Amino acid sequence: MDLNRIFTHQRTGNLAATSASRTDFQRDFDRIIFSAAFRRLQNKTQVFPLPGSVFVHNRLTHSLEVSSVGRSLGSAAGEFIFTQFANDLDDQAKVFYQHNLQNVIAAACLCHDVGNPAFGHSGEDAIASYFEKNENDLKPKFTEKEWADLVNFEGNANAIRVLTHQQNGKDEGGTQLTFTTLASIAKYPCEAVAKKKGIIHRKKFGFFQNEKNTFLEIAKGVNLIPENEEPSIFKRHPFVWLVEAADDICYNIIDMEDAHRLGIVSTSDCEDLFMELIKSENQNIKRVEEKLTILTNSNERISYLRAKVINALINKSIELYKQNFSKILDGSLDRALLDIYKSDNPALQEIEDFSIAKIYNHKNVIEIENAGYNVMYELLNHFIPPVLKPKNQRKSYDKMALKLLPQQFVYDEGTDYQKVLGVIDFVSGMTDNFATDLYRKIKGIDIGMTV
Repeated sequence: MDLNRIFTHQRTGNLAATSASRTDFQRDFDRIIFSAAFRRLQNKTQVFPLPGSVFVHNRLTHSLEVSSVGRSLGSAAGEFIFTQFANDLDDQAKVFYQHNLQNVIAAACLCHDVGNPAFGHSGEDAIASYFEKNENDLKPKFTEKEWADLVNFEGNANAIRVLTHQQNGKDEGGTQLTFTTLASIAKYPCEAVAKKKGIIHRKKFGFFQNEKNTFLEIAKGVNLIPENEEPSIFKRHPFVWLVEAADDICYNIIDMEDAHRLGIVSTSDCEDLFMELIKSENQNIKRVEEKLTILTNSNERISYLRAKVINALINKSIELYKQNFSKILDGSLDRALLDIYKSDNPALQEIEDFSIAKIYNHKNVIEIENAGYNVMYELLNHFIPPVLKPKNQRKSYDKMALKLLPQQFVYDEGTDYQKVLGVIDFVSGMTDNFATDLYRKIKGIDIGMTV
């Protein structure tokens, strides 16, 4: 890939040029911060149930921290590209890599989870399984590719829709971000029918059929490497690896810190796992140990070690990015940066294995996943059957159900696929609390007026 042609100021929507003092990529960051989709992340589950007496991360605080790590990665990567490839860069590219790549990665990290529904991955599973379980009734209404979108519902693909789709009564181009930022969150730049386990850029899929033309414009704008035309498959954009690394660093480490604060993980276990990784990276252990003698508060000790671990992983990620840069540019790298690291250093793998055993399978986590699955499934079941009925065949209870569907999500003149996507937009955009409250009301568990 040509380093001069993998970024662009072009953005979705029909926007006139601006003379704003901010760069286009700084504007991306600001647009996301002030967007409703980003704001709703404050009440979407990261791992542990919300709210609780002990503060833990939600999707919003997670995204902010990923963005902070991403900015560091983007700054270091930009300096590397500017220094190593100075003779290959035009003047515009030199400015971009020196000053703006960090803004792109920070913005992409900020919005990487906006397509995720309430209740974490169980919300995604509920949406996909709703269509699987109702295949006999629903599948004939859709094309093969449309059906693949629905039975494989994916938060990454939904993020592209949330950020680019024009809802009824709203402006063209969605959040109107640059193609550069949007390409940086496309971990799986292919259609749903092309997804294939074991292939890093096809493990899931990156865009719905409704947004296919938009994604093809993005791919063209940043010159993604095409792998296949039908179905559409592209190689990852070089910036995706940095966004992915920032996300992997944060959830691997900060979920452990949250579990410690909740008493799920002991201080000794957490300290031992973090210290093992710090030692493996040949950091100044004596200085770390001296610092720990001063810190007697267990939460403060873990926070300090967490910061040291994240710093070590940032440095390692950049080192691996540099080492594998030629493969990243030609699209041949087949493993995430932290997966490469885990194969060489067992310390991070031990943290991940411990998290799976002790955190992600903890009773409280499993309970919220089960509850969230049922809530999301039943909400879809309340709206999708009536929205698919022709207007003249809707019964009074169908009409009553659809009165709860806000007008920006209603596509009565669209195809069945577009009508269903409207319902998914509404349900997947809900916060945990809103989804739970609406579920209780439509099920008759809570009856009465609330203000």
